Amino acid sequence: MATLVDSGIKGYKNYGNYLREKYKGQRVFKVIVDGGFTCPNRDGSKGYGGCTYCNVDSFTPEPSRKLPTIKEQLEEGIRRAKTSYRADKFIVYFQPNTNTYAPAHYLKMMYDEALSVNKEDVVGFAVGTRPDCLDAEKVALLESYADKYDVDLEMGMESIYNETLEKINRGCSHEEFVTAVELLKDSKLDLCVHTIFGFPWETREMMKGYIHEINRFPQIKFVKFHHLHIVEGSIMGVKYKREPFKLFTLEEYTDLLCELIPLLRPDIVIQRLFGISDWDLLIAPNWGLNKSAIQTYIDKEIERRGVVQGSAYTSKT
Repeated sequence: MATLVDSGIKGYKNYGNYLREKYKGQRVFKVIVDGGFTCPNRDGSKGYGGCTYCNVDSFTPEPSRKLPTIKEQLEEGIRRAKTSYRADKFIVYFQPNTNTYAPAHYLKMMYDEALSVNKEDVVGFAVGTRPDCLDAEKVALLESYADKYDVDLEMGMESIYNETLEKINRGCSHEEFVTAVELLKDSKLDLCVHTIFGFPWETREMMKGYIHEINRFPQIKFVKFHHLHIVEGSIMGVKYKREPFKLFTLEEYTDLLCELIPLLRPDIVIQRLFGISDWDLLIAPNWGLNKSAIQTYIDKEIERRGVVQGSAYTSKT
């Protein structure tokens, strides 16, 4: 029997439907660009080694790692998206590392180069960064593109607890995140916040606190939810191999999402419900399914349980 999910109807505001509606049914695809940035938590200005869970290669497509120029990366990414996914329009996505970690004039040069490729088909511009690498000058630079493109500023919150941020060597506090979000009050930018659920010392109630914190900022338009997964080349990966710790099963993580989604403010668009690296880099948890199958499992369980985004939300939470 066909389900609502089979018809593309979901119990939450999902990014795919958002894009289809906004762009009148056209297929819009993000093309990842590696601008060669580093991170203050890697280059010594704040720390070394990066966040303990992080290996940049685990979320950077191989072509972006191998092709030397932004132009080449975008041309290849757009070609593959058209061939493999029948994409019509594109969002240029500066994802790996910290993509506002440079002087504003240098950032402008990089962004302009990227947005000069295939001007007729590029409709959006997304930039991933950290809260401590944002200031008024960089916000103004990003806003200067907003008259022509939908500009999505993606910022890692990861956890709202400073004890966790210290344990994972995040290199910035939750207060710095709040300061950065406040900087975007009344901004033309679309703010996307990234979280990680499943740090083994955090309880379920603590994770629910993430949602209440997100809800209180009207400038947050998008969220990306990830479960903690362990990858090769990360500090956490070395520790996990020595002494494995509890991670979510697919069933446990889906159960958590079914608790969190009703609490989430109903206007927020969910860009992602989980994240997973390439098989050759993934250590754990291995759920034995590809991304599409995981997405289908979660969506159908959300439908089976009658989960509706915002159904338990109140402005007081």
